[in-house]
Amino acid sequence: MKQIIEFFQSSFGLSAETLLKLLASAIIIFGLWIIRLIILKLVWRQTVDVKKRYAWKTALSYTFPLIGFFLIVSVWFQAFGNEAGAFLGLLTAGLAIALKDPLTNIAGWLFILVRKPFSVGDRIQIGNHAGDIIDIRLFQFTILEIGNWVKADQSTGRIIHIPNGKVFIDSQANYSSGFQFIWHEIPVTLTFESNWEKAKGILLKIINREALHFSKEAEEQIREASKSYLIFYQHLTPTVYSCVKENGVMLTIRFLCDPRKRRGKEHNIWEQILKEFGKDKNIQFAYPTQRFYTTSGGVNVDADLQSVFKPPVK
Repeated sequence: MKQIIEFFQSSFGLSAETLLKLLASAIIIFGLWIIRLIILKLVWRQTVDVKKRYAWKTALSYTFPLIGFFLIVSVWFQAFGNEAGAFLGLLTAGLAIALKDPLTNIAGWLFILVRKPFSVGDRIQIGNHAGDIIDIRLFQFTILEIGNWVKADQSTGRIIHIPNGKVFIDSQANYSSGFQFIWHEIPVTLTFESNWEKAKGILLKIINREALHFSKEAEEQIREASKSYLIFYQHLTPTVYSCVKENGVMLTIRFLCDPRKRRGKEHNIWEQILKEFGKDKNIQFAYPTQRFYTTSGGVNVDADLQSVFKPPVK
């Protein structure tokens, strides 16, 4: 090293102090260039969005030359070197404000990796969006949307990209983590004249046949989930609740089901209900009706709303 310095001194007439400053400047430029390449490699690997790539490349093309300029100036001018820390502090604060959203998304990505509020394959709802996680990247995660205009949490076919920073803003519901079942309810309303006790027995028989096995699986999962979460259920078996509504007796079936099979399970249960109730004339579904009394004889008449307002046939 000493020989190299002596060679440059004799060849170009430069002092040792000047040569050291030149070497420090070269190291700064080379180091910033390497850091810029590493960041761009990470960005290119984590996203295929052309706009995001362009934004990062443009931002780095402006910020790194500025950082290099201040560092080199601090090397060459000792008086400025004492204030370099203040300049760099202001520069860093300005960069943090200018790149707030990308930095927030990176922080969200780290939060997802460390805390694992969800992972690929989970079904979640975040804000107004719900779906299955199909990808998690540096700046965004991607879901296959469910719900929206499609009923019973079935897929819409749309892919939605959500910024990672949303995990700090919006609440998240995970259908899959910890306890992998959801409670589902099916209301069945009967007329007041129906044999509701017999209907309730039929519903219990159907729901036990369709969903009782989920209760045993759920008990095992709750034991595991209770190690991480305060989850406590006293009763996991299917049941039927009774209540009175303005147009009849409502029997509500409540049971555990797989969130991805909710519509299929409801479909099977309803078909069995329709078949069983169709065999008994004492069980009738309630529907909007209007009851009125005649002035003579006090005879009450039940009439369908559509028939009441149906125009007379000419």
